[in-house]
Amino acid sequence: MQSQDAASRPAPSADAPGTDDPPAAVAPGVGVDQAEAALVEHYPRLVRLAYLVLPPGLGRTRRVLTAHALAQRALPGRRTPAPAIPAQSADRAADPGYALVRLRVVRTALEAGLPLRRPARPRRSQLPPLLPSVWGLRVFPRPGGADELALDRALAALTGPGRAAYALRGLERLPDDAVRRVLTEAGATDPAGALAEAGSVPGGPARYALLDSAEFDPCSLQARPTDLMRRRTRLRAALAGGAVLVAGGMLLGLPGDDRGGDGAAAPPYARNAAAQAALDPGELVRVSPTAWRTSARTDFSVWPARGDRTGDRELLRRALAVWARPGERVRVFATPGTPAGGPAGPPQLLYAGTVDAARVVLLYDGLRVVRYAEPKDSATGAALDLARTDGAGRADATAVVLSRTDGNVRYLTAPWVTKAAGRDLAEPDADATGLDLADGVTGPLPGPVQRPGDCASWTALELTDDGTTRLLSDLGELVPARLTAGPPGAAKDMSGAKARHVWAPYACSLGAVRGQGVRSVNAWEFAKQPLPHATGTARWVCTRAETWRGTGARVLAQFHTPGGRYGAVAAKASDVPACGERAPEVLAGVLWKSKEHGWYLLAAGSEGTASVRASGGVDASADGRVLAARAGQGARAELTAELADGRKLHGLR
Repeated sequence: MQSQDAASRPAPSADAPGTDDPPAAVAPGVGVDQAEAALVEHYPRLVRLAYLVLPPGLGRTRRVLTAHALAQRALPGRRTPAPAIPAQSADRAADPGYALVRLRVVRTALEAGLPLRRPARPRRSQLPPLLPSVWGLRVFPRPGGADELALDRALAALTGPGRAAYALRGLERLPDDAVRRVLTEAGATDPAGALAEAGSVPGGPARYALLDSAEFDPCSLQARPTDLMRRRTRLRAALAGGAVLVAGGMLLGLPGDDRGGDGAAAPPYARNAAAQAALDPGELVRVSPTAWRTSARTDFSVWPARGDRTGDRELLRRALAVWARPGERVRVFATPGTPAGGPAGPPQLLYAGTVDAARVVLLYDGLRVVRYAEPKDSATGAALDLARTDGAGRADATAVVLSRTDGNVRYLTAPWVTKAAGRDLAEPDADATGLDLADGVTGPLPGPVQRPGDCASWTALELTDDGTTRLLSDLGELVPARLTAGPPGAAKDMSGAKARHVWAPYACSLGAVRGQGVRSVNAWEFAKQPLPHATGTARWVCTRAETWRGTGARVLAQFHTPGGRYGAVAAKASDVPACGERAPEVLAGVLWKSKEHGWYLLAAGSEGTASVRASGGVDASADGRVLAARAGQGARAELTAELADGRKLHGLR
């Protein structure tokens, strides 16, 4: 049997697949009409097979189009020896035409996943397909359920031969001997290893039925537009470039012009020296580890390059390329007000290394800190986070998030940080939990988790810098927010128990400013108010979250009764100067219920408030900074105050 197989197997060809077929000297042969009939009849199955074998890194749109192209190229140009591999399926059994086109599909799909090698000429299957093509649309299969998604991820972790073995087993229902022979004919060097890979996919044969689902059907597609603004910009650029080419055509054809054609190179206007340097790992700016000690500036620009992969040029190249041109498999997150475009010139390298289950690169271009992360054991996807950090000083440039895994956060700290710890803001008297600090990287710190209606704690990062203690809170972004306490214009870092006690009842309110590009949050106790019937003294605190972009500040006036664990938000506003350096004055009110005496309207103003008045649902006034008046449940009132200098102040809302 072995000698018969060897005799009927076509001799290998050095030509690119799909260009020349082996000579028809070996019989029996498959005619073009027989192969075409098999291709037309089983076209959806062949395209699905190609889609499963192709590397997921191509992206879904290119993967779909390439699968169709490979299936259509599987038609031989002339009579071709039939492979000695049976179809093994009831409806395709003993069909040498189908066996031939299936073999050609598997062979070219495996070749499409091979890396390009220079100076060797790339094979046709390794190039983007010219036909079929779809202009202005992204096409992709309809999404499946959780089981299909899990299987797709598992297949993405396999090699090309491993995916081919799994597809031939599950889709084609071939026994292992036949799979081994198909892979051998297709050029796989280790068919046994490919079968072992396929067998490692969780779920076993029970999941083969998922291969027939819409998730893996490149013939039943969804369509979405490409980037419309980018397409419009490119069209305008193309029209402008065409006009320039027409105007310069005469000059290009002058005698003595020795410039040759550029082939597939980008147009001349794309050859920008600064843009090319920005994508060259060799041009990355690297700062001396001691530069921060003598520099006039202490911000991200004096952070040295750290990590165990600062010399990994391929990783750095991928990070720069994804920053400049993120593909459809890249998850991009930019804080509000942060430009998402690539760097204008070579950025500065802050970190490159392996963190938990990912390879991470941190870059800085003077305006933004950028984090690139890819799976440690796969290159099928990546994440890109951008955060605006212009105007950062020593207190703001103290830490950057490196990774979030299983609810824990690791940070890269500034070179001037000497100690790191975790501290629960809701427990001001509890001791801090020390964190390891190795080459600026902290040990894992539980991130602040806020569940609706239940916020038992809020973990913050405590850093020590030359005797100064600072508290930072992770708000779901790349750069943690700095926490301060004190009146506007005189706020200080939280370095003592007194400041922590001010913050404790309001720590969970930080969840209201997650994802807003927050630079710092200050808590200021602006008033104390005796409660009616001598039931204690309430405290009024204003928290103001400033953003990196300058606009979009969030202000909360919060009310805390004695013995209460949490403060209550009495009023909130956005983009107002209240409670800030430009206008520190604030006035707020709340409905409060006495256990024995019913409802009251309580109001308080900051220092300098001469009188407070309520109108509308409650009509009352009081000299001084505080007001307490009886009110009905659900009453609404308009608050105004007069300041000592005669100015009017309206209640925050």
